[in-house]
Amino acid sequence: MKKVLKAIICLCLVFTLVFVSTSYSFAKTEMSEAELDARVEEILKTMSYKERVSQMLYVFAPIGKAKAEQEKYQYGGYLLFADFFKNNNKKGTKKTIKSWQSVSKVNLLIGVDEEGGSVVRVSKFRQYRKTPFKAPRDVYKNGGYKAVVSDARERAALLKSLGINTNFAPVADVAYKKSNYIYDRSFSTDYKKVSKFVKYTVNTYNEESLVSIMKHFPGYGGNGNTHNNIIKDTRSLKTFESRDLKPFAAGIKKDAPMILVNHDIVSCIDKKNTASLSKKVHKYLRNEMGFEGVIITDALGMSGVTKKVTDSGEAAVLAVLAGNDMLCTPYGKTSRDAIFKAVKSGRISKKQINNSVRRILKMKLKYGIIK
Repeated sequence: MKKVLKAIICLCLVFTLVFVSTSYSFAKTEMSEAELDARVEEILKTMSYKERVSQMLYVFAPIGKAKAEQEKYQYGGYLLFADFFKNNNKKGTKKTIKSWQSVSKVNLLIGVDEEGGSVVRVSKFRQYRKTPFKAPRDVYKNGGYKAVVSDARERAALLKSLGINTNFAPVADVAYKKSNYIYDRSFSTDYKKVSKFVKYTVNTYNEESLVSIMKHFPGYGGNGNTHNNIIKDTRSLKTFESRDLKPFAAGIKKDAPMILVNHDIVSCIDKKNTASLSKKVHKYLRNEMGFEGVIITDALGMSGVTKKVTDSGEAAVLAVLAGNDMLCTPYGKTSRDAIFKAVKSGRISKKQINNSVRRILKMKLKYGIIK
């Protein structure tokens, strides 16, 4: 009997070790701020400036050659779309993502847009989930904020099980009416309800060690779609501060790690530049909103940017100069080369690059993405 019991215990230990070595169970670190800062400096010293610039790029994953490109360029993150998941399965997805991480000197942020409702990249395919995640507003209608929390927790579990450590969510925009572009993706037209939704979602993702990205700062509101057009936002600062910025403030208060800035031209802050390329907008987010985390652009291939700045390399440089820590971009190498050239010429300071990379590394350490 003792021999049988011993054999069972040994088998259990083997299975436990196998599970630990192959799982993607990211966990937030218990390190102190001082310890985190010291570890960040240790890692930073090992990185060349090309690698530091690459760390600032959240690149559309070049499927089929993503491993080779990551080994060569050492990007900070890969963003995945539905096509990657469509002809794959859980096992294959985990294996592929693990192969990308295996060639990364600093582990990648692996992200998706899994908002629920009209924007789902993973759960739209039955091999990952029987039914797609519902829009958060529909989840709330059927079960209140308790259901919203449960839904966010389930979403985090699914993503993490695949090796995905970042969700480009929650949507913190407050739509004005049903005809608005962002309405279907917005939780409510009531900023108080959106603020609660954001608070609960960010907090849940933090508890589950999943990086959340609040979007789309400073809020689409009733504006059109910057995927296709240049959009000029004519709202007053008073309107923003009394309504649209409230959900972002709620998320910041709950220690949201990342905020995505949209491509609207927010006239009350900067009449000339899109928010994503505006120093004034970024200063407002840092100084007035008190955000200390990682700021990322919306995708730099969208018309809201490309119709204003036709050179993708120059757009990347302007995005860094504006104050973004990371660039969401389909132009990986082009962005990298243009930013590095600007650093060498002194147009972008090394200090700015280092500060952005420090924020990224610290976040990755906090969420257990790097050890």
